[in-house]
Amino acid sequence: MRLTPTERDRLLLRGAAELARARRARGLKLNVPEATALVADTVCEAARDGKRLAEAIEEARSVLGPDDVLPGVADVVTEVHVEAVFDDGSRLAVVSSPIRGAAGLGDDAPGAVVPGPGAPQPEPVLHLRVRNTAPVPVSVTSHFHFFEANPRLDFDRAAAYGMRLCVPAGSSVRFDPHGEGEVGLVPIGGARIAIGFAGLVDGPLDAPGAKAQALARAAACGYLGTGEPPGPDAPATDETPGADLPRPEGNPA
Repeated sequence: MRLTPTERDRLLLRGAAELARARRARGLKLNVPEATALVADTVCEAARDGKRLAEAIEEARSVLGPDDVLPGVADVVTEVHVEAVFDDGSRLAVVSSPIRGAAGLGDDAPGAVVPGPGAPQPEPVLHLRVRNTAPVPVSVTSHFHFFEANPRLDFDRAAAYGMRLCVPAGSSVRFDPHGEGEVGLVPIGGARIAIGFAGLVDGPLDAPGAKAQALARAAACGYLGTGEPPGPDAPATDETPGADLPRPEGNPA
């Protein structure tokens, strides 16, 4: 006997529903798979009996009550979706609130999300003035190593080493073109390892010599605020000497 995948699924559902009926007949309360199978099978059988979609859904809603299921099942089984074959073709039946009269357990339900006490926002341990010398806005996210932020942001890089913005996680601070503002910083927590970002550290922040090496790399790459003159790889800014002077013809940019 050859069965299609849909027919095999229907037989599997029927077997699970019959098991649920047998256990309920023995006085057992049903768990989530058993309750789901029983409701879905009721829809399929009602469709096979020639009932319309709305009638099949209403019949499925009348099968189980709060005394038929284990505590918490009504909080988990809030909808049952099943595709059944009606006289006018296959239809998707959505049985909402399938366990009639169930009040639910609220915060005591299995899998309930109970928010804990909110963590207090730390106070900044350092305030820095930051100036954006770029003609475009620059945004820095909450947990970015601020020392490695955009090279055209001018601020005390040495003071910002190992620090991040004191703002809620996932938020950011925007610096408008040629704008200036003050930011609060806090130390990066955890293992204090900075991997990636601009590649100026790529390792433990507190390793011996790490800060000096990072400052040297930043200065060589032209980061503003390092206390060193811009290196050969520095991006041109509006304040770079000669940046506003015309270049001689034939001299490539």
